[in-house]
Amino acid sequence: MASTYLSRTFGTTQTSIYKGTVSFWLKKSKAGSGSEEMLFLGYGASNRSFIRFETDDKLRISLNPVDNNLITNQVFRDIGAWYNIHVAIDTTQATASDRIKLYINGIQITSFNTASYPSLNYEVDFTNNGTVTGIGADGLDSTPSSFFSGYMSGFNYIDGQALDPTSFGEFDANGIWTPNASPSVTYGNNGFFLDMANSSDMGNDVSGNNNDFTVNGTVTQALDTPSNVFCTMNSLIPQNPSSSWTFSNGNTTTTSVNTVSIALSTLGFSKGKWYWEIKVGAEVPAGLMAGIAKEGININSAYLGEDVYGYGYFVTGNKYNNGNQGAYGDAMTNGDIISVAYDADNGTIWFARNGTWQNSATQTEIENGTTTNSAFSGLDTTTTYFCSMGNGGSTYTNYTNFGNGYFGTTAVASGNADSAGLGIFEYTVPSGYYSLCTKNLAEFG
Repeated sequence: MASTYLSRTFGTTQTSIYKGTVSFWLKKSKAGSGSEEMLFLGYGASNRSFIRFETDDKLRISLNPVDNNLITNQVFRDIGAWYNIHVAIDTTQATASDRIKLYINGIQITSFNTASYPSLNYEVDFTNNGTVTGIGADGLDSTPSSFFSGYMSGFNYIDGQALDPTSFGEFDANGIWTPNASPSVTYGNNGFFLDMANSSDMGNDVSGNNNDFTVNGTVTQALDTPSNVFCTMNSLIPQNPSSSWTFSNGNTTTTSVNTVSIALSTLGFSKGKWYWEIKVGAEVPAGLMAGIAKEGININSAYLGEDVYGYGYFVTGNKYNNGNQGAYGDAMTNGDIISVAYDADNGTIWFARNGTWQNSATQTEIENGTTTNSAFSGLDTTTTYFCSMGNGGSTYTNYTNFGNGYFGTTAVASGNADSAGLGIFEYTVPSGYYSLCTKNLAEFG
């Protein structure tokens, strides 16, 4: 949602100015950035209420910026998982600590770095008459700023009740907090539920109140959800400062500048069969490499394929491993889509350019595990590899599609799913191969 946000100015009086519940899911794309990220904001006539991440990745709940603040001890730096943030507010409670309750993934947080609770019967102004309410940005009264970078889902606001998180989720048999896609609650006058299921109307309120939000900027709908987390590139992997890898569009767009280095994915694999796609950006990608690498190799001053555990398909058409290069396929050019198929069970990897498997490999060979025309075979099948992008010393941008169906903010032109019916890809996924997501890793990885 970076540089985009949702907003609404309410024109009716709240059911209650003392009670409310905010419950939503998010997945961060950045951590340690040193910038604030606004999640939920109510800018009213008398006060300013908000929930946001601070510059140090702690979560802050404020019903008034001067006082009435809760700031967590916990820092939120996991970019590979979804968080459910649930805040129950009831300022009529006699005990101060009962007036705001915070739950993360169904568990109440009771210890805070800062804890200043509102006074008895303090008036809360998230959605009252005339309030400007925003999701994903600050500064809605002037110039929007402090944008949230990441994914959001299932955004609920209950006007008039302080509900427990069990109204919106539950623990599964494995003790994992999971969402309730159809909560049975009463929303009150200015309550809303944005399920974000309609890609053409992401601000649509499905609570029955029609408290719709306006979409400002471009919001794309991802398949990545709290129930099934898709792979992205990993912005937390330490980078050579001079290489300045940057990540955007939910960490699916990767930009690098003129230094030899490697970027890795959030999800890895040591067994199973996996498929993903990379689209070459507009710049002349003189140093682009696509492939796989083991975590722990030199990523800050080495190109992909320099290490024994790095395997890359280079922009020139050559392949690289252990510092050795060899002829392999076609040279890449701007706008090309590179497909990668990796059989972790047999340690074999293939690459395609614009739907044509390189080195005369065929789809049937890949599906049957025939290694004759593969890029590399005989890889160590006990090693966990990660999807990798390598920079051989140039400036370029590329776009990864692990199944979310977008290259950057552009939807793929086709709609090919994997063998489990998951993911959206430009080209046909070989039978028996899967998109990198938690559902597939749990079943096939």
